[in-house]
Amino acid sequence: MIEEPPLLIIQSQRNGPTRQQLQALSGTPTGFIADAMRGQGALPSFIHHVSPETLPTRMCGRILTVSCGPADVLAVFAGLGEVQADDIMIAATGQWSGSAVIGDRVMGMLKNAGGQGFVTDGLVRDVEGIRDVGLPLMCAGVSPNSPYASGPGEIGTPIQLGEVSICSGDVLVSDIDGAVVVPVDRLDAVIASLDTIRELETSLDQEVANGLIMPESTRELLDSARVIRI
Repeated sequence: MIEEPPLLIIQSQRNGPTRQQLQALSGTPTGFIADAMRGQGALPSFIHHVSPETLPTRMCGRILTVSCGPADVLAVFAGLGEVQADDIMIAATGQWSGSAVIGDRVMGMLKNAGGQGFVTDGLVRDVEGIRDVGLPLMCAGVSPNSPYASGPGEIGTPIQLGEVSICSGDVLVSDIDGAVVVPVDRLDAVIASLDTIRELETSLDQEVANGLIMPESTRELLDSARVIRI
Protein backbone atom coordinates (compact mmCIF):
# COMPACT_ATOMS: atom_id res chain seq x y z
CA MET A 1 0.00 0.00 0.00
CA ILE A 2 1.35 3.43 -0.97
CA GLU A 3 1.15 6.10 1.68
CA GLU A 4 -0.58 9.37 0.95
CA PRO A 5 1.97 11.90 -0.35
CA PRO A 6 2.55 15.10 1.64
CA LEU A 7 0.47 18.08 0.65
CA LEU A 8 3.46 20.41 0.94
CA ILE A 9 7.23 20.07 0.82
CA ILE A 10 9.02 23.08 2.30
CA GLN A 11 12.76 23.59 2.02
CA SER A 12 13.47 26.36 4.50
CA GLN A 13 17.25 26.60 4.28
CA ARG A 14 18.54 28.54 1.30
CA ASN A 15 21.62 30.44 0.32
CA GLY A 16 21.22 33.98 -0.85
CA PRO A 17 22.93 37.15 -2.03
CA THR A 18 24.57 39.64 0.26
CA ARG A 19 23.29 43.19 0.50
CA GLN A 20 26.41 44.34 -1.36
CA GLN A 21 25.75 41.91 -4.22
CA LEU A 22 22.17 43.14 -4.59
CA GLN A 23 23.35 46.74 -4.55
CA ALA A 24 25.85 45.95 -7.31
CA LEU A 25 23.05 44.58 -9.53
CA SER A 26 20.28 47.00 -8.65
CA GLY A 27 19.34 49.30 -11.51
CA THR A 28 21.48 47.41 -14.01
CA PRO A 29 19.78 46.88 -17.40
CA THR A 30 18.78 43.26 -17.90
CA GLY A 31 20.63 43.24 -21.22
CA PHE A 32 23.90 44.01 -19.45
CA ILE A 33 23.34 41.14 -17.01
CA ALA A 34 22.45 38.72 -19.80
CA ASP A 35 25.65 39.78 -21.60
CA ALA A 36 27.61 39.06 -18.41
CA MET A 37 26.06 35.59 -18.45
CA ARG A 38 27.13 34.96 -22.05
CA GLY A 39 23.73 35.83 -23.47
CA GLN A 40 21.71 33.60 -21.19
CA GLY A 41 19.54 33.73 -18.08
CA ALA A 42 16.51 35.64 -19.35
CA LEU A 43 13.09 34.24 -18.55
CA PRO A 44 10.98 33.19 -21.57
CA SER A 45 9.51 36.06 -23.55
CA PHE A 46 5.95 34.88 -22.90
CA ILE A 47 6.43 35.95 -19.27
CA HIS A 48 5.77 39.66 -19.36
CA HIS A 49 4.96 42.57 -17.05
CA VAL A 50 1.35 43.21 -16.10
CA SER A 51 0.25 46.79 -16.68
CA PRO A 52 3.78 48.23 -17.13
CA GLU A 53 2.30 51.66 -17.75
CA THR A 54 1.10 51.80 -14.12
CA LEU A 55 3.10 49.20 -12.17
CA PRO A 56 6.88 49.22 -11.58
CA THR A 57 8.93 46.96 -13.83
CA ARG A 58 12.23 47.10 -11.94
CA MET A 59 13.00 44.39 -9.39
CA CYS A 60 16.25 43.18 -7.90
CA GLY A 61 16.05 40.64 -5.13
CA ARG A 62 16.38 37.16 -3.74
CA ILE A 63 14.06 34.53 -5.17
CA LEU A 64 11.66 32.36 -3.20
CA THR A 65 10.46 29.50 -5.40
CA VAL A 66 7.07 27.83 -5.20
CA SER A 67 5.88 24.93 -7.34
CA CYS A 68 2.14 24.61 -7.92
CA GLY A 69 0.13 21.75 -9.34
CA PRO A 70 -2.38 22.43 -12.14
CA ALA A 71 -5.16 24.74 -10.92
CA ASP A 72 -3.79 24.69 -7.38
CA VAL A 73 -2.21 27.49 -5.35
CA LEU A 74 -1.71 25.99 -1.88
CA ALA A 75 2.06 26.43 -2.31
CA VAL A 76 1.60 30.16 -3.01
CA PHE A 77 -0.53 30.60 0.10
CA ALA A 78 1.89 28.66 2.31
CA GLY A 79 4.87 30.36 0.69
CA LEU A 80 3.72 33.68 2.11
CA GLY A 81 4.90 32.42 5.48
CA GLU A 82 8.40 31.83 4.07
CA VAL A 83 8.80 35.28 2.52
CA GLN A 84 11.67 37.38 3.84
CA ALA A 85 12.10 41.12 3.34
CA ASP A 86 12.25 42.11 -0.35
CA ASP A 87 11.96 38.52 -1.62
CA ILE A 88 10.55 37.94 -5.10
CA MET A 89 8.20 34.95 -5.23
CA ILE A 90 8.41 32.89 -8.43
CA ALA A 91 5.62 30.36 -8.96
CA ALA A 92 6.08 27.53 -11.46
CA THR A 93 2.82 26.08 -12.78
CA GLY A 94 4.03 24.08 -15.76
CA GLN A 95 2.54 26.87 -17.90
CA TRP A 96 -0.95 26.00 -16.65
CA SER A 97 -3.49 28.07 -18.61
CA GLY A 98 -6.78 26.92 -17.10
CA SER A 99 -6.96 29.31 -14.16
CA ALA A 100 -5.15 32.12 -12.39
CA VAL A 101 -2.39 31.46 -9.86
CA ILE A 102 -2.69 34.78 -8.01
CA GLY A 103 -5.02 37.77 -7.70
CA ASP A 104 -5.12 41.15 -6.04
CA ARG A 105 -5.81 39.97 -2.49
CA VAL A 106 -2.92 37.51 -2.43
CA MET A 107 -0.68 40.15 -3.99
CA GLY A 108 -1.72 42.36 -1.09
CA MET A 109 -0.75 39.59 1.33
CA LEU A 110 2.63 39.28 -0.40
CA LYS A 111 3.17 43.01 0.06
CA ASN A 112 2.19 42.73 3.74
CA ALA A 113 4.73 39.89 4.14
CA GLY A 114 7.50 42.14 2.81
CA GLY A 115 7.78 40.73 -0.71
CA GLN A 116 8.74 43.06 -3.55
CA GLY A 117 7.15 41.26 -6.49
CA PHE A 118 5.73 38.11 -8.08
CA VAL A 119 6.62 36.15 -11.23
CA THR A 120 4.88 33.12 -12.72
CA ASP A 121 4.71 31.12 -15.93
CA GLY A 122 0.96 30.86 -15.30
CA LEU A 123 -1.92 33.32 -15.33
CA VAL A 124 -3.17 36.01 -12.97
CA ARG A 125 -6.47 37.82 -12.38
CA ASP A 126 -7.88 40.98 -10.76
CA VAL A 127 -5.58 43.29 -12.69
CA GLU A 128 -7.31 46.47 -11.53
CA GLY A 129 -6.84 45.45 -7.90
CA ILE A 130 -3.25 44.41 -8.57
CA ARG A 131 -2.58 47.94 -9.84
CA ASP A 132 -3.80 49.27 -6.51
CA VAL A 133 -1.42 46.94 -4.61
CA GLY A 134 1.45 48.45 -6.55
CA LEU A 135 3.93 45.56 -6.66
CA PRO A 136 5.62 44.46 -9.90
CA LEU A 137 4.08 41.33 -11.39
CA MET A 138 5.14 39.23 -14.39
CA CYS A 139 3.05 36.43 -15.86
CA ALA A 140 2.05 34.60 -19.03
CA GLY A 141 -1.45 36.07 -19.26
CA VAL A 142 -4.73 36.85 -17.53
CA SER A 143 -7.79 34.71 -16.72
CA PRO A 144 -10.67 35.25 -14.29
CA ASN A 145 -10.89 31.50 -13.59
CA SER A 146 -10.35 30.52 -9.95
CA PRO A 147 -7.83 27.91 -8.71
CA TYR A 148 -8.09 25.48 -5.81
CA ALA A 149 -5.86 25.48 -2.72
CA SER A 150 -5.70 21.81 -1.80
CA GLY A 151 -2.16 20.82 -2.83
CA PRO A 152 0.19 19.24 -3.46
CA GLY A 153 2.92 21.84 -3.81
CA GLU A 154 6.51 22.67 -2.96
CA ILE A 155 8.22 25.73 -1.50
CA GLY A 156 11.93 26.50 -1.75
CA THR A 157 12.77 23.62 -4.11
CA PRO A 158 14.27 24.04 -7.61
CA ILE A 159 11.87 24.98 -10.40
CA GLN A 160 12.02 25.41 -14.16
CA LEU A 161 10.55 28.30 -16.18
CA GLY A 162 11.09 27.56 -19.83
CA GLU A 163 14.76 26.73 -20.21
CA VAL A 164 15.79 28.58 -17.05
CA SER A 165 16.48 26.56 -13.90
CA ILE A 166 15.84 28.52 -10.71
CA CYS A 167 16.68 27.87 -7.07
CA SER A 168 15.56 29.74 -3.99
CA GLY A 169 18.32 32.19 -3.12
CA ASP A 170 19.13 33.02 -6.76
CA VAL A 171 18.66 36.64 -7.80
CA LEU A 172 16.10 38.05 -10.22
CA VAL A 173 16.66 41.38 -11.93
CA SER A 174 13.90 42.86 -14.08
CA ASP A 175 13.14 45.95 -16.12
CA ILE A 176 10.84 46.86 -19.00
CA ASP A 177 12.70 44.39 -21.28
CA GLY A 178 12.01 41.34 -19.09
CA ALA A 179 13.77 39.47 -16.30
CA VAL A 180 17.08 37.67 -15.85
CA VAL A 181 17.89 35.08 -13.18
CA VAL A 182 21.45 35.00 -11.81
CA PRO A 183 22.37 31.82 -9.91
CA VAL A 184 23.70 32.67 -6.48
CA ASP A 185 27.01 30.90 -7.16
CA ARG A 186 27.61 33.08 -10.25
CA LEU A 187 26.87 36.44 -8.67
CA ASP A 188 30.47 37.50 -8.08
CA ALA A 189 31.55 36.59 -11.62
CA VAL A 190 28.60 38.43 -13.16
CA ILE A 191 29.19 41.52 -11.02
CA ALA A 192 32.90 41.50 -11.92
CA SER A 193 32.01 41.57 -15.63
CA LEU A 194 29.58 44.46 -15.42
CA ASP A 195 32.14 47.29 -15.29
CA THR A 196 33.64 46.18 -18.60
CA ILE A 197 30.20 45.79 -20.17
CA ARG A 198 29.13 49.24 -19.00
CA GLU A 199 32.30 50.79 -20.45
CA LEU A 200 31.77 49.07 -23.81
CA GLU A 201 28.12 50.11 -23.96
CA THR A 202 28.93 53.71 -23.01
CA SER A 203 31.62 53.86 -25.68
CA LEU A 204 29.26 52.47 -28.30
CA ASP A 205 26.53 54.92 -27.27
CA GLN A 206 28.95 57.76 -27.92
CA GLU A 207 29.95 56.37 -31.31
CA VAL A 208 26.29 56.08 -32.34
CA ALA A 209 25.69 59.65 -31.18
CA ASN A 210 28.66 60.69 -33.34
CA GLY A 211 27.14 59.09 -36.44
CA LEU A 212 28.25 55.44 -36.43
CA ILE A 213 26.36 53.51 -39.11
CA MET A 214 27.51 49.96 -38.43
CA PRO A 215 29.93 48.14 -36.12
CA GLU A 216 33.54 48.43 -37.30
CA SER A 217 33.91 44.64 -37.18
CA THR A 218 31.04 44.30 -39.66
CA ARG A 219 32.56 46.92 -41.95
CA GLU A 220 35.89 45.05 -41.88
CA LEU A 221 34.10 41.82 -42.76
CA LEU A 222 32.34 43.45 -45.72
CA ASP A 223 35.70 44.64 -47.02
CA SER A 224 37.31 41.21 -46.71
CA ALA A 225 37.60 38.24 -49.07
CA ARG A 226 35.05 36.35 -46.94
CA VAL A 227 32.21 38.30 -48.61
CA ILE A 228 31.38 37.77 -52.27
CA ARG A 229 29.18 40.30 -54.04
CA ILE A 230 27.21 38.96 -57.00
